[in-house]
Amino acid sequence: MVKQQFKAESKRLLDMMINSIYSQREIFLRELISNSSDAIDKIYYKALTDDNLNFDKDSYYIKVAVDKENRILKISDTGIGMTKEELENNLGVIAKSGSLAFKDENELKDGHDIIGQFGVGFYSAFMVADVVTVISKALGNDDAYKWESAGADGYTIVPCEKDSVGTEIVLKIKENTEDESYDEYLEEYRLKAIIKKYSDFIRYPIKMDVTEKRLKEGSENEFEDYCEEQIINSMVPIWRKNKSELTPEDYENFYMEKHYGFDKPIKHIHISVDGAVRYNAILFIPENIPFDYYTKEYEKGLELYSNGVLIMNKCSDLLPDYFSFVKGMVDSEDLSLNISREILQHDKQLKLIAKNIKTKITSQLQSLLKDDRDKYEKFYKSFGRQLKYGVYSDFGSNKEVLQELLMFYSSKEKKLVTLDEYVSRMPEDQKYIYYASGETYERIEKLPQTELVLEKGYEILYFTEDIDEFAVKMLMTYKEKEFKSVSSGDLGIEAEESQNNTDSEENENKDLFDYMKNILSDKVKDVRISKRLKNHPVCLSTDGEVTIEMEKILKTMPGNQNIKAEKVLEININHEVFKSLKDAFEKDKEKLNLYTNLLYNQALLIEGLPINDPVEFTNDICKIMV
Repeated sequence: MVKQQFKAESKRLLDMMINSIYSQREIFLRELISNSSDAIDKIYYKALTDDNLNFDKDSYYIKVAVDKENRILKISDTGIGMTKEELENNLGVIAKSGSLAFKDENELKDGHDIIGQFGVGFYSAFMVADVVTVISKALGNDDAYKWESAGADGYTIVPCEKDSVGTEIVLKIKENTEDESYDEYLEEYRLKAIIKKYSDFIRYPIKMDVTEKRLKEGSENEFEDYCEEQIINSMVPIWRKNKSELTPEDYENFYMEKHYGFDKPIKHIHISVDGAVRYNAILFIPENIPFDYYTKEYEKGLELYSNGVLIMNKCSDLLPDYFSFVKGMVDSEDLSLNISREILQHDKQLKLIAKNIKTKITSQLQSLLKDDRDKYEKFYKSFGRQLKYGVYSDFGSNKEVLQELLMFYSSKEKKLVTLDEYVSRMPEDQKYIYYASGETYERIEKLPQTELVLEKGYEILYFTEDIDEFAVKMLMTYKEKEFKSVSSGDLGIEAEESQNNTDSEENENKDLFDYMKNILSDKVKDVRISKRLKNHPVCLSTDGEVTIEMEKILKTMPGNQNIKAEKVLEININHEVFKSLKDAFEKDKEKLNLYTNLLYNQALLIEGLPINDPVEFTNDICKIMV
């Protein structure tokens, strides 16, 4: 019997699994029972497609057995079992469950929920066991095999005897240490409690021999112990129970059991509808963003059941993209068990369910915003970006649904505020909802373009995400108030008298500004007097719909077509720098060229834009120091 080695990466993962991935050791039993349930699921699915295979539900179960004296805990099932090759492939390479191969072989593109006979969770057994033995006989095979391992040192696979199809996992429970008591995993009451806590909704019976007391025959007050096999789990799906029977912990346990996430949900939504279409649903709004949320690998969708039987693992048609973070399930008696994705896309009942779910999620988020602001802000920091994408996508068709849920950082409140809160505080003379864009709140606060707006006492919304400006461009207005960037050409603030003065000064200095514009040639559309600057000498503003921040974002996208903002260099004529410009224009054109380029590069730096020629810029600084 030759001991085989885990692959190097598998050894490292096993060490992590045993020592750090799971914070609670009791979780191992949940993982092993889930694996057993999946093994029975696989037989069930094969029976749906194989006329020669009969699935008698009463013949399928999971058994938990204890041999306290020998410190043995056994979890057995009547599931599909594994061949020698499957034991090698699934257990010799950690985190490879064999589920993908099963799905491919059976053409399960969007079908039954197959989490995996053995995935990473199987190795949690080593948290409580010195030795793990797996005895398995695969469906359709005469031979059985035994896989055994004492941990990262390796494993063996040998032939063995097993009468029936299925898998037994035998754990040699560790001896107690000063820090840990492993005896609890050999106690009936503790095992029952763990099963009820984590696996109560498993569809198949979880059986266990339980010690009970009864009155001795012929005695009035003497009792004796006896052993009877009991079904520990309720097997009643949580979504079919009355809401009044359930606690928040029940929903959290269901969330964990279904592997919806490793966090605690920030809110659950339990829906029971008995109308034009009948369905039950349990939805969860997660607290934390999944690590793969913004990758191609992330799949949105809810589990879809027909009368308690899973027919689709990820039904994307039940959720709009902007609510793709929602996890959960829907069970309807009105859907066909053998329904395909193509039929679902045209199913009127499914569309009605999806419409109701969208409305329910929206109302629940609005309630969360109103009644528990801290929780909503926690949610928004994780998924607010997705709501903004929802506003922007589909040509703004969803903006009416989502605009009340948006939040942005406020210059006045120094925290996130809603658009409704912003508009409710607007002075009567304020025409626009003002916003400023930048990488951080701190950088935005220092932007010269904010000076005039803040001096007027107007609130500014700070945009730090790349989607922000695109979203409000799609919104266009909120409660008839138009959005306006503090960098836009016309802020709608200047008084008529001030405008006349500016026009007069523009004419007076026209030759100077034309000369500077000529120096900068294709870099800016115009050079003009600033109506917004108070303390800073220079800034960039924009004419047209594309702002500087939007230009920066578009530049990073493939096929951006070199879309640029129409930049305007604004000069503060009340700053001492302007006197130097006028003086150089009259006496030293070479110096004016130097000043113009320095001011333009200064304006670029303020905006976080790259300088075209850093060497030339540093040389120019040196020239004015000499």
